[in-house]
Amino acid sequence: MPQFASAMVTTLKISIISIILAILVGLICSILITYRVRVFDKIAKIYIELSRNTPLLIQLFFLYYGLPKLGIKIDGFSCGVIGLTFLGGSYMAEAFRAGLQAVAKGQIDSGESIGLNPLQVFQYVIFPQALAISIPAIGANCLFLIKESSVVSAIAVVELLFVTKDLIGMDYKTTEALFLLIMSYLIILLPVSILTSYLEYRSRKVSHGI
Repeated sequence: MPQFASAMVTTLKISIISIILAILVGLICSILITYRVRVFDKIAKIYIELSRNTPLLIQLFFLYYGLPKLGIKIDGFSCGVIGLTFLGGSYMAEAFRAGLQAVAKGQIDSGESIGLNPLQVFQYVIFPQALAISIPAIGANCLFLIKESSVVSAIAVVELLFVTKDLIGMDYKTTEALFLLIMSYLIILLPVSILTSYLEYRSRKVSHGI
């Protein structure tokens, strides 16, 4: 149990940092693409395609084993955060982009008609509505990234899956280790799932009065 508790803390740290960074990366990329910022929108599109079409494990191996060949050494925890952020940012970008594009043009015109400048229109009219629309996808991506954190065990980060494999290899208590693994992920994932459902319900209620 103490080993699993420690591994849960590591998993949570990697997941929380990665999710926050992925949301920031995704928001920036979605803005660049939606508003067609020259050059940068193409870079963002290339990044999204590269991220979504390469396995996370390969990305982690490149960071952990490949970069040292170029003289760049990064510890396993940092590699895990960078890899998950790189992967998650592309999915968050698509979630935000769908929200931004779903805001009705009439809402934007109304904001402009009362004298708001483009930045204020985005801040007070577009972004709040886009965020409410994007919440279900963002929540699903958060759950996805937490589950994908198990892949970082491949680069010797002592998270839940690493501890499980280690205990099975030493004590051969496969059933007990796997049971604790499942319970640990349930403890982490269930609150996130419930919070996402609640936020989705609240945003729907505010938007449509449902």
